[in-house]
Amino acid sequence: MKKIRFWKMSGSGNDFLVIDRRNPSLIEDPSHFTQKVCRRKVSVGADGVLFLEESKRADFKMRIINADGSEAEMCGNGARCIARFAYLQGIAGKTMTFETLAGIMRAEINRERVKIKMSEPKDLILHRKILVDGKEHLAHSVNSGVPHAVLLYQNLGEAPVLDLGRKIRLHEAFSPAGTNVNFIEVTDSHHISIRTYERGVEDETLACGTGAVASALASSALGLVDSPVFLRTRGGEVLVVHFQRDGLKFSEVFMEGNTAIACEGELWEEALL
Repeated sequence: MKKIRFWKMSGSGNDFLVIDRRNPSLIEDPSHFTQKVCRRKVSVGADGVLFLEESKRADFKMRIINADGSEAEMCGNGARCIARFAYLQGIAGKTMTFETLAGIMRAEINRERVKIKMSEPKDLILHRKILVDGKEHLAHSVNSGVPHAVLLYQNLGEAPVLDLGRKIRLHEAFSPAGTNVNFIEVTDSHHISIRTYERGVEDETLACGTGAVASALASSALGLVDSPVFLRTRGGEVLVVHFQRDGLKFSEVFMEGNTAIACEGELWEEALL
């Protein structure tokens, strides 16, 4: 097996392997490959793999494969990581565009900090009543590139992120694709604390970029916050979301935050056993 070069990167605690796959024959089955290398303790371990591929519409194409092998339409933290990777590899300039299943994204690089112009949000539904185990929960949902549900809490530390998050993620109200689930506490008109149960990872992650965007937009639609919104993630980092709002219609949505490069190296065949 030819050794495969990779970078290990993190966007606010959301960790990824980043691989240049402009030669598709390098990895013939990205889903199977991702499931193997994302196993923690026995392989490299990550929340997912970001594949940089050729694009006829932009500087490159980003594919995000979750740890369970499913493909996501978009990942905000992953988008920031792959944008910085493309810049440092000389594939794109400091300002770039890249293709995703959620549309064309634009990124700006400022050292380790990356700002992403997100796709236009859609499918905003407020005050959605979800019945779980005989108890009614009030959720607000929006697609910020991928589907998200947002639940408000007054004490975020006591939110049942794993149990309730898993049940809402699989709830029939969000079938067949399912949803990511965000638990948030609004502290003032510009600050939110957030915890996220991520679809595909099937666990709570330290941060979720599209979840931060969805939470900021839903909170704004409820009249709780105004742009810019600073969201403190489970990992302690702060993501900033900017937007314009006209009633319940949002435009010019941007998300920015830091990225970190942990290492670069070569995958051996043993990592896929």
